[in-house]
Amino acid sequence: MNLPRLSSLALIATAAVLATGCVFAPPSSYQQDVAGDVAKMSEKAIATCGAGNVREVNAKSFTCK
Repeated sequence: MNLPRLSSLALIATAAVLATGCVFAPPSSYQQDVAGDVAKMSEKAIATCGAGNVREVNAKSFTCK
């Protein structure tokens, strides 16, 4: 093989390897515990608003009546 043909082959092989890529996915232990977050936020809402005075609770916030 001559040098231009070899470098073309190397370029094509490199492009093929780079084109395959990979998809990054966080590890399964990273999964968010939404139910646990809502439970913690519910406790904070009751402590802040008082029992029976909580309007809405989600994983990130709450509102009082």
